[in-house]
Amino acid sequence: MGHPLLVQRSQPVLEFQSEEMDNLIADMFDTMAALDGAGLAAPQIGVPRRVVIFGLQSNPRYPEVEPIPITVLVNPTLEFTSADMESGWEGCLSVPGMRGKVDRYRRIRYTGFDQYGQAIDREAEGFHARVVQHECDHLDGILYPMRISDMRDFGYEDVLFPALATAD
Repeated sequence: MGHPLLVQRSQPVLEFQSEEMDNLIADMFDTMAALDGAGLAAPQIGVPRRVVIFGLQSNPRYPEVEPIPITVLVNPTLEFTSADMESGWEGCLSVPGMRGKVDRYRRIRYTGFDQYGQAIDREAEGFHARVVQHECDHLDGILYPMRISDMRDFGYEDVLFPALATAD
């Protein structure tokens, strides 16, 4: 947090199926796995392109959430398919050691492309929808603390959730 790249709008991807794209995707997956993340946006590793990855089957940071398909989403667009909002705790690899409670749309539709230029059109709800919204926010220069409505719901993980800190 604090790096200028994280607060600027990323540029669309114009070329698919390139060595540059393959290297970016591989680097993103390596980074996400090394940090036990559920998602990652290209700006988080210094690349100002509209590329996000997300997905998890089992993850120690999110032990009780439903699986999310491993996805590469390029040039995404989001549509909120319901006005229902849900409050939930979020963390971020760009804001290490902290959590905040953020309101997100419960149900969304997301479209875009995979790294090969094939169209993606999916609906998601719950944690899956939260992760997609969080990662796509990065592409517009928005970090989750900017979406916290009550700053009393923002703090260090080990202070907010001391039982989890001692369980490690």
